[in-house]
Amino acid sequence: MSSETLEEYLEAIYKLAERDDARPSRLADAMSVSAPTVTAALKRLKARGLVTRPGGSIALTASGRSEALSIIRRHRLAERLLVDVLGMPWEDVHEEACRLEHALSPKVQAALEAYLENPDVCPHGHPIPSAEGEVALPTGEPLCGYGTGSDVEIVRIDEEDEQLLTYLASLGMYPGTRVRVCDVAPFQGPLMVEVGGSRYALGRDIAGKIVVDAPSVGVDRKGRRKP
Repeated sequence: MSSETLEEYLEAIYKLAERDDARPSRLADAMSVSAPTVTAALKRLKARGLVTRPGGSIALTASGRSEALSIIRRHRLAERLLVDVLGMPWEDVHEEACRLEHALSPKVQAALEAYLENPDVCPHGHPIPSAEGEVALPTGEPLCGYGTGSDVEIVRIDEEDEQLLTYLASLGMYPGTRVRVCDVAPFQGPLMVEVGGSRYALGRDIAGKIVVDAPSVGVDRKGRRKP
């Protein structure tokens, strides 16, 4: 198993731990591999002092967390490069960033960050860890929890699914976009929202993946937090 593959495991474990769902079965789903493959990877990570296995779950050690944040930093900077500089659609950049992240040295990361004017978040709204391993705590709540008349701003998209991102892009729903909840149907029905003067019906499942906050709390389209 290559070092690049083990880095992908650390990244996946960190993201699962953010949701308190770092279990071997969920890791297998996230990595699209079998349970025995996950077991073998976890043994290697544990031998390197990067993970522990409390109660059958998976936890990153301090070293493991530091390494995971370094990988995530490279990945999210690569995504910003692909979107902001190369003009790629945000739904297409995840896999490409996975390839690039392993080749970005600290010197290249620093130069890229300066060129991009120090973005705080990736194109999907997730915070970019600093070179020192610090990361901002996520803010906001799912759009599905807001009622009629709410004026909010998109902070991030919690699931980087290609079809979902393509659909949201067609509606103009990116981090930094203002959204007004016009109506909420009863019995877990859809939300009617207004975006840029147009109205759309969003199912609860989709609205649950759109994290929003009060207007002017979020970021601009270049990933910089608003003052």
